[in-house]
This record gives sequence, structure tokens and C-alpha cells, in this order.
Amino acid sequence: MAPRICVMGAGPGGYVAAVRAAQQGAEVTLVEKENPGGTCLNWGCIPSKVLISTAELWERCHRAADFGITLPGDMAVDMGRLMARKEKVIQDQIKGLRNLFDHHRIRYHNGTAKILKTGVTEVTPPDGPATAVAWDRLILATGSRPVDLPGLEVDGRRILSSNDALCLERVPPSLLIVGGGVIGCEFAHIFGALGTQVTVVEALDRLLPLPSVDGACSKVLQREMKKRRVRCLVHRTVQSIHEHPEGLRVVIGPSPFKANPSAKEKAPVDITVDTVLVAVGRRPNTDGIGLEQTRVELDERGWVKSDDRMQTADAAIFAVGDVLGPDRVMLAHAASAEGLVAADNALGGDRRMDYQAVPGAIFTSPEVATVGLTETQAREAGYAVRSDEVLFRTLGKAQVIGDIAGQAKIVSESRTGQVLGVHVIGPHATELIAEGTLAVNKGLTVEDMAGTIHAHPTLAEIIGETALKAIGRPLHG
Repeated sequence: MAPRICVMGAGPGGYVAAVRAAQQGAEVTLVEKENPGGTCLNWGCIPSKVLISTAELWERCHRAADFGITLPGDMAVDMGRLMARKEKVIQDQIKGLRNLFDHHRIRYHNGTAKILKTGVTEVTPPDGPATAVAWDRLILATGSRPVDLPGLEVDGRRILSSNDALCLERVPPSLLIVGGGVIGCEFAHIFGALGTQVTVVEALDRLLPLPSVDGACSKVLQREMKKRRVRCLVHRTVQSIHEHPEGLRVVIGPSPFKANPSAKEKAPVDITVDTVLVAVGRRPNTDGIGLEQTRVELDERGWVKSDDRMQTADAAIFAVGDVLGPDRVMLAHAASAEGLVAADNALGGDRRMDYQAVPGAIFTSPEVATVGLTETQAREAGYAVRSDEVLFRTLGKAQVIGDIAGQAKIVSESRTGQVLGVHVIGPHATELIAEGTLAVNKGLTVEDMAGTIHAHPTLAEIIGETALKAIGRPLHG
């Protein structure tokens, strides 16, 4: 009898786990309460990139004269058509996933899943009676959702979540974004490009205040946002919001994370905006799914605990994706990698999840991409560190396309030349990081990278040039 695998959640972690288990001959049941694809496809990666594609095209149209093109007439953003395109892209992807499930004979259930006991999950569809699904192994992939902040409760009208921001019927004239992390900065790029007066408020000392993001990338991004008239207030927090006839009056004060603020930094800043977007934090989808009927353990914030085999304290239950929380890597491609590990181990394997070479891709303008250790992390880990940078403006291809802002940095071990991290901010950085990811994953050296021929003229040359600089033989500076 084929082993029975039940997967709760059809996001990039869950559906990948289901496919891998089915490929190995398991009888797989996949349960999703909304649409397949999870947050990534329906409310995150894909829809936001549809909007970003429009924002970038809009910016390039405004620069058409620099490329020798005259555009007749006035340009305008048609939010109705933009949202229709977004929905078409999502629905096309959903259709593809359903076909994938059929191809692998995965039993797909649309409904709410709840664990009744070890070995049995109840699935309640939107309409119709509940059914019981028996399983030998369960993979939790229930994901996360935006969190509400006290005093910044989302109403979907004037105070928005990231989900709400993907469904706007108009371009807001002014927007305050609470949170300068990945989501906040990507939306600042979108709406700033479309003509919104954007202000970003971040409690920490820089934009993208993530350990994995090199401080130099944050500095360049803030500089480029300023050029695009996006106002960035770091070491600041929102103290209050009140609705007025002319909009939302927001009082912004000093951050509790700022030590010894000056009198100027203590002084509150009052602004009035049309809309507020809250882009701070997420919470796990673990409530109401029956975990109390299992031996699965949660941390103090409600995130599921698992080992590097993705196995929980209940030997029959594995967990992947956002439900594991920020102590892991809350990225779609990390969830997919975890899904592969969980599926293999649920079927008797012994694989371990390695987080050392998980790339990060941030679709701001310019783009930011990272993998491995930052210079700071490498020094803290005790490495003898060498750090080398090359600017995009030195590349012919960057000059050709008119995108010269940014740089690439390779962090290496100074004695052996081993590549410890690669950090890129600039045009198409999210595509260029693949080479750095391979280098970190395989333990390559800067000599290996420098000895690799990079096609000309391409943006990828910046990686080769930075590696040449790291071995002391730069060609262009």
C-alpha cells in the first residue's frame, strides 16, 4: 500500500512537497482553504511584480526622450486594466497548478483543514459536508498573514495591509508606508513611480534593516529613493493617526530603538496623507487547525518548531514555509526547498535543509539581491574578511540601458579566497545573484569566479570584474 501523505496548504512550500511526494509514489492529498499558490501567488510575489513591471515601464516611458523616442499625447495609469492584468496572470498560474496536480494524481481539496487526531484531518469545503482524510504523514504549510499593530488597525479603506494595496482602484495621491522592510520598500517603488507622494517610516536605522542585507545596499537604496522624491524617515515610529476631512493626520515620533536622540530627533513630525499602508510583521496561520491534538510544539510567538529535517516534535508531522517563522527564511523559494526536504523525509529519507546559500531578491529600484554572509556577519563569525566592490557605472551595458546606479560586492575569506557572500544592488540584481548563489553553495573561490568568462556586453560582467578585483587583478578600476 502506498504511503499516505496529507499536505495542509498549497503555497510554494506545500504544493512542491505534494508534487515531490507524488513523484515518489505516495498517495497525496493537498488541502487549501483559498486558492493554490498561497500568499506568493495570490497576495505577494506574483501580483506585486505585476505592479512593479507597470511601474518600471511607466518610469521608462517618462525617460523615452533620453533614448531618442518621442511619445505623443498624455500618458495615464489605468488602474482598472492593471488590476485586470494582475488577475489574469494569477488565474493563469492557478490553472497551471491545478493541471500540475492532475498530472501527478494529487487529490486536491478546497476547504478548511483541521487535525482531529494523529492520522486524521477533517476538511470542510466552502459548501457541502466535511470529509475525513486519513494520512501516515502530515506536512504543515499553512503560511502566515499580515499582523495588525495597536493604533494602526487595518480597515481596508484608509489604512491598508499589503493585501489591500494590491487591489486599489486608484493611485493614491499620497501614501505613508509604515515599515521600511522588503514589502514597504517594494510598495514605495510601485506607488512612487506611479506618481504618489510616498513617505516611508522605519523604526530601525536604515531601510531594509535585515541581517542578510549589506548596509551599503541600504545606503544606496535610500539615496536612490530620495532622487525619486520618496521621503524616508528612519529611527522613527508612528505615534498616532486621526482621520480629518483632508485626510489622515499622522504624528511621527522618535523610535524606541534610537539611543540618546537629539532634540531635533525627539521632535514629532506631523504629516497629512490620503492613505496609510502597514507593512510591518506577519503572524502564523496556526490557530484553529487542531495542533492541540498533536505533539507539535510552538514557540512563544506561535510559530511551529521543526528541526533541519523539517520534522516537528510529532514524528508524523513535518512543517515548511512561513509557518516556521522569521527564525528561518520566510521566502517562497526557501519554502519550496523545505518542501522537497520534508517530502523526502516523510517518505523515509534523511535529508537536511541548508540555509547557508538561500538568495534574497528585493524588487525595489534599483533591485537588491543577496546571498551568504554580509561583511559584518563574516567578521562576527571570525573569518579573515576581504570585501571588494565594483560600481555598475563602469559597465558598458549599464550605460546602454541607462541604469548605472548601484554596485556589486563580494565578501571572501582573505587567506583561501572562498566566497562567503555576494551582495548586489543595481539593474537586474535579482537575476545576477544566481552566480553568487552557486559560488556560495559550492564553496567556490574568487579565483574560480574570476576565471569564468562573462559575456560582453552584459550586466553579469560586474560579478566577473568584482572577482578580478578580489584577486588583485581588476581590469577596469
